[in-house]
Amino acid sequence: MPILSRADLVEHLVRTRIAGDVATPRDNNLSHYRKLANGDRHYWFGLEFGDRWSDEQDVLAVMAERCGVVDDPAHRTGQDTIDPELTVAALDRMAARLAKAAAAQERVLFATGHPGSLIDAHGRVAAALRTRGCDIVRIPGGLTADEGYVVQFSDVAVFERGASLWHTHSPEPMNAILDGLAALGEPAPDLVVADHGWAGRAAQRGVDSVGYADCNDPALFLAEAEGTMQVTVPLDDHVVDPRSYEPLTAYVLDAAGLLD
Repeated sequence: MPILSRADLVEHLVRTRIAGDVATPRDNNLSHYRKLANGDRHYWFGLEFGDRWSDEQDVLAVMAERCGVVDDPAHRTGQDTIDPELTVAALDRMAARLAKAAAAQERVLFATGHPGSLIDAHGRVAAALRTRGCDIVRIPGGLTADEGYVVQFSDVAVFERGASLWHTHSPEPMNAILDGLAALGEPAPDLVVADHGWAGRAAQRGVDSVGYADCNDPALFLAEAEGTMQVTVPLDDHVVDPRSYEPLTAYVLDAAGLLD
């Protein structure tokens, strides 16, 4: 696949609605910001915020700054946005951290709560890092969490339940992996590349964590603002065609120096 220029990638993100005018409506975004501010831990993604983000307007301000949603509190319904320039800037930061991992041949864990859209993107980065000598974490067998199983496909940890891979925000699968590694006497990852509660809980437990987050998922953006997350990339994390993420992944690999 040809590597897109920054300008062409921005155009691609807008055209596929990975960024720009995204599908997630404004009222859904604000509802999630309010629930996080009110202490609903489902929206904390395994992070611990205490009462630091108890004002919904403070959450909105961070999301406007780091994700590009509309910053007007009076805008309550209708279209909301992700700034594609912020997406690409965050991809550049992610690429820098991946380049560091490759240079140091770090131990890296990949995981996703969006297996229907992001498993291939994570898997391609894992494969590229392996060629540079990184130790891609193989999770212990038999791990369970949330009445399901934590399994691994194409080097990416996912949550399985009822013979299906599930979309999940839960931090418990990441707890299961980190606890399982420790029980076997294996070292924790140097870096986690993930999303949702997988990324948040890893960061909360002191592991360098980079990942993707949608505009209705404020926790990882707040964690980056606080310095707990290394990088949070704003994007719609489940567009209809998962192949739409391929140019984005190629851009990151090229920026990280991971393409031959």
